[in-house]
Amino acid sequence: MSRNFAHPDHPDHPENPERSEKPTGLESADGRDDRARPDPTVTVIVPVHNTRRYLDRSLGSVFAQTLDPHRIEIIAVDDGSTDGSGAWLDEAAAAHPRLTVVHQPASGGAGRPRNVGLDRATGDYVFFLDSDDHLGPEALARLVGMAQEHDSDIVYGRIVGVDGRGAPVDLRTTSPRVSVFDSPVYWTLAAYKLFRRSFVERHRLRFVEGRLLGEDLPFGITALLRAGTVSVLADYDCYYLHGRDDDSNASRQDMDWPGYLAYIDTVLAVLAAEVPPGPDRDKLMVRHFHGEILMPFAASYLARDEAGRRAMREAARPLVDRHLTDRVLGALPPGLRLRAHCLRAGLATELDAVVRADSGPGPAPGPPLVEDGRAYAAYPHFRDPDHPLPDALYDLTDRVAVRQRLTDLQWVGGVLHLHGTAALRAAGDVGTDQVDLVLHRSGAHLRVPAAYGPDGAWHAALDPAAAAHGAPLAEGVWGLKIAVAAGGADATAAEPAAALRREVWLVPEGGAPATDTAPRVVGHGPDGPTVAALFLSSPHGHLHLDLDHDGARRPLGADLWGEAACTRAGRATVTARLTLPGCPVDADLQFVLRDATRCVALRTTVERAAGDRYRARSRLCSGPPGTWRVALRLTAGGLRRELPVRSADGAGPLTLTVPAPGR
Repeated sequence: MSRNFAHPDHPDHPENPERSEKPTGLESADGRDDRARPDPTVTVIVPVHNTRRYLDRSLGSVFAQTLDPHRIEIIAVDDGSTDGSGAWLDEAAAAHPRLTVVHQPASGGAGRPRNVGLDRATGDYVFFLDSDDHLGPEALARLVGMAQEHDSDIVYGRIVGVDGRGAPVDLRTTSPRVSVFDSPVYWTLAAYKLFRRSFVERHRLRFVEGRLLGEDLPFGITALLRAGTVSVLADYDCYYLHGRDDDSNASRQDMDWPGYLAYIDTVLAVLAAEVPPGPDRDKLMVRHFHGEILMPFAASYLARDEAGRRAMREAARPLVDRHLTDRVLGALPPGLRLRAHCLRAGLATELDAVVRADSGPGPAPGPPLVEDGRAYAAYPHFRDPDHPLPDALYDLTDRVAVRQRLTDLQWVGGVLHLHGTAALRAAGDVGTDQVDLVLHRSGAHLRVPAAYGPDGAWHAALDPAAAAHGAPLAEGVWGLKIAVAAGGADATAAEPAAALRREVWLVPEGGAPATDTAPRVVGHGPDGPTVAALFLSSPHGHLHLDLDHDGARRPLGADLWGEAACTRAGRATVTARLTLPGCPVDADLQFVLRDATRCVALRTTVERAAGDRYRARSRLCSGPPGTWRVALRLTAGGLRRELPVRSADGAGPLTLTVPAPGR
């Protein structure tokens, strides 16, 4: 829990044993015993310690849930507050019959308040809400719904960081069932998620008491590793994680770091008991080296004198010796990799230099160094003969990624112009020497050079009639990627092996191209025009180009509609409107009438307006009798397509009925 647990020294503090752990709020506002109501579906447990200024927001978000309030039980545990939080809770309980308040002496951490709440909970599920955070209005309804639908023991809701605090993980994909070892859920072991209460009780899960930081780790580790089904709800902002403007979040307080590291040793023993040595355990250990073992080696480490630093190093050394495998070391970013190596090797001077580079004082690490296709972080002592540290500790090649934005795409004539920004990033800008547009299809890879400027902007022109080394692109679906290279890139080389090169799919801003996605007619070399269409793949939204001479996959004339009328004398009029992007000026548009056995072509007048808009019209003085389906035939060089015309009222295909003579 994020709060300050200083023990109170206040005349109004509830130290009287007769008052400790005394619940209130068991009667409803109309005086009826609320215990006669049906058991709730979910119990929300809220530990409170000196967070009066946040309670309106936090508890208010529970009162405002869209889930039926009779299905929600709220247990707020006032852990020795001295700022009026207890009185506020008692007043709220008088107005909200489902709120129970428990008062107890300050316990020194969020663990005991949560455990007290668990002991009193009656809901099918429990949710832990910190009293300085808040819920989205639909959070409980959605979380409970997913748990009930998929028989989940744990449901993660999407977490949003606010007020300068970041979310521990960015949950992007909703999934009924995830693996602890192959998803990001293990990276947030904090309590704020939904648990099936019978699962919690069956495994006797409780929080560590009396700890300000990390009290939820054993609970979270054991729960995740023993859960039958862990689900993720990522399509709704469920939990808002707030930073405090007075920096009083527990995670920001000074600590007895040697004592904390000794405690983490016991926590990791829980993990070791649940998961045998090997790749799976190493995946989880990477998170603990990030989050607990190496986290203290920052500004708080530099602030200590030499004796204090030595105590921290000595406390961390057993953890590193026991849990730092080669797999774990290789999975850490260079800054943490160097810390871990220095702790294991007893390199105090080098450790201080690495921590100082990240935490100051002094300049931060410069941009990565690129050499022979590899990138190295610019931490102190790289290839320093007086401080021999292996290059592998600095290597961040596998962490280099492309940061790119596709900002615009449009057809000009038959050429597709794409604009965007791109850069290679890995703990800083790696630098970019070359950008290419890359086309992929059935094992074929074609490069289209892009112009790249110092501002990181690029532009590429893709001509389907000449993109295959001067020849037309083959028919079919082509995936579009952007390739970015640094360090020795050579635009004339077929494969710049000496360069550091990365490719990523093009994804337009906002998830969809702004313009020019409709099928269009484009030039395609000696065979004449073809039909081209841009589309985004599902579910990732990658940009693709479909070249289809038959125009069957993404037909032209999506907005083609018309009207047809005929007099008793057989005089008929047919009109239609449509958009035909890229249609050549010498193309021919002609109405055709079809029935089961016949086809009749009509003399057609065509008017072309701005924006590739067309209006076609045909008049028949004495049309052939029968009921005919109306189509508009497009002929452009070797491209010939019959586009069905839909009726203007949207009822279906446009038909024309011509009566027989004399009827």
